[in-house]
Amino acid sequence: MDKGDPVAACVGRHGGDAGKLLQILRDVQAALGHLGPDAIDAVAQALGIPRVHVEATATFYHLLHAESHGVYEILFSDNIVDRMLGKDELMAYLCERMWLAPEKVSEDGLVYVGSTSDIGLGDQGPAALVNGWPLPLLDHNRLDLIAGLIRNQKPLPDWPAMLFEVVPNVRRGDALLAEPHAAGAAVQRVLEIGPEGMLEELERACPRGRGGAGFRTAVKWASCRRASGKAHYVVCNADEGEPGTFKDRVLLQAHADLVVDGMTVAARVIGAARGLLYLRGEYLFLAAALERVLQRRREEGLLGDHILGEPGFNFDIEIALGAGAYICGEESALIESAEGKAGRPRNRPPFPDTHGYRGEPTVVNNVETFACAAKIAVRGGAWFAAIGTPESTGTKLLSVSGDCARPGIYEYPFGVSVRRVLEDCGAQHAHAVQVGGPSGTCLSWREFERRIAFEDVPTAGAFMIFGRQRDMFEVARNFTHFFTHESCGFCTPCRVGTSLLSNHMDKLAAGKGSAYDLAQMQRLMHIMLTMSHCGLGHTAAKPVVETMEKFPETYERRLKALDYEPAFDLDGALQTARQITGRDDAWAHLDAGKP
Repeated sequence: MDKGDPVAACVGRHGGDAGKLLQILRDVQAALGHLGPDAIDAVAQALGIPRVHVEATATFYHLLHAESHGVYEILFSDNIVDRMLGKDELMAYLCERMWLAPEKVSEDGLVYVGSTSDIGLGDQGPAALVNGWPLPLLDHNRLDLIAGLIRNQKPLPDWPAMLFEVVPNVRRGDALLAEPHAAGAAVQRVLEIGPEGMLEELERACPRGRGGAGFRTAVKWASCRRASGKAHYVVCNADEGEPGTFKDRVLLQAHADLVVDGMTVAARVIGAARGLLYLRGEYLFLAAALERVLQRRREEGLLGDHILGEPGFNFDIEIALGAGAYICGEESALIESAEGKAGRPRNRPPFPDTHGYRGEPTVVNNVETFACAAKIAVRGGAWFAAIGTPESTGTKLLSVSGDCARPGIYEYPFGVSVRRVLEDCGAQHAHAVQVGGPSGTCLSWREFERRIAFEDVPTAGAFMIFGRQRDMFEVARNFTHFFTHESCGFCTPCRVGTSLLSNHMDKLAAGKGSAYDLAQMQRLMHIMLTMSHCGLGHTAAKPVVETMEKFPETYERRLKALDYEPAFDLDGALQTARQITGRDDAWAHLDAGKP
């Protein structure tokens, strides 16, 4: 290997494994500053795979780019909550200070300022990333400081640490967060009761997956245990891309041992020797601390060969970083990404429990689900089942943000009312709550007695609050553009439908809407719901559907006509020509001669 060749060095670092293509591309971009055609060629040659495969992966992810983004890449979070907190004005302010246009590299090649989707800091916004590192709680003073550091070309390690400080921000803890957890306690317990005993405890506890789908954990683990294959895998889904969600960030930041214990328990149950923690690219700043946790556990005999002295109990975990793709939160898309490919959902069946990572039986669970599993191992299934409701056992972590006095993480037993959460976080004038992110449920003030539970209002964890002053049409429009941006492009109903839906919303926002547009949107929403390939397309229209139903007035006041109204104003476009020719008589307008 040529030590002077950065591409060869990156490929060699990953053992020349084409299955780690995404990790290699991340490293190459970090070394070269971008992934230009020459870099793509070199990676393809070094791995011995077709160039088209490398390019397909490199162009799929938002955090990878073919052109240089300068020495400092600053990406402002474009979550609706960040916008409510002044993101657009702050981004414009920084661009003015740095003398550059948004989404462009400065003339000196020093800095790039742009937007990206939610970065998992909804409780500490407005926020941004600089070269992947978090900048929470931005204001003019902090941006002035950042502009000065960039002009002086200060390396990021020399920036004030307070600029990067992300606090866990736990406002209310319960079964998971309020009680201390000793590293390895769950692993010791599963060694005592055995894999079958652990499955019995899961059956008693009846936990459902915390990633949103709510599939029963015991069923998934038992199926994977029975499946035949050359190897079994445990995959932790930490691709927390749903706007408004940040609970997994907190678990990994402050309770990593609890999560890793849960993964190790799963490994014992299904017979896995290898685990993968798929960490979203926006959480790069957590990777080094997590690596230290894994190394400490190896030294303590909690990972590696013969865990806690048990012969044959071999299990270790590696971290795989994503690169900015919301769709990778879907378990089969995550597996595709972990295998170095574009993160597009697979056709199912087969399901990951029999044909998952590298085609082998795989358990894929959310970060919070593994934390629950570790607690169940230590405290028992009956203890867990006594919390919450019969259909929704245990507790739920809620990522509370938006128009409230105390944003942060709140843990409640399932069955808590929306109103109780609003009271606890200081949301005095709530008008609506988006539960579960854009793909979740929009609740109006009339529905605040509803309860957080799989049988009523299910959620992966997002809880975004909107006060009376907020325009719910603009909230839905932001969500619609998010889905358009994040569509993987695999199927036509989603790829085209999200774009058309965004166009109609923009037309309404411009004051050129009509009843025709509302009817077309209804038609599009039906097509997307019934014909899209995966859940993104099925739910992409949900924000529009629900806000049209619950806040119809916000759409009606944007209608210019009851019949069709064109989005393009041709007569208005001719205004420049009229000014040049000095004509403004009736015949210089398109409606000349009309009665």
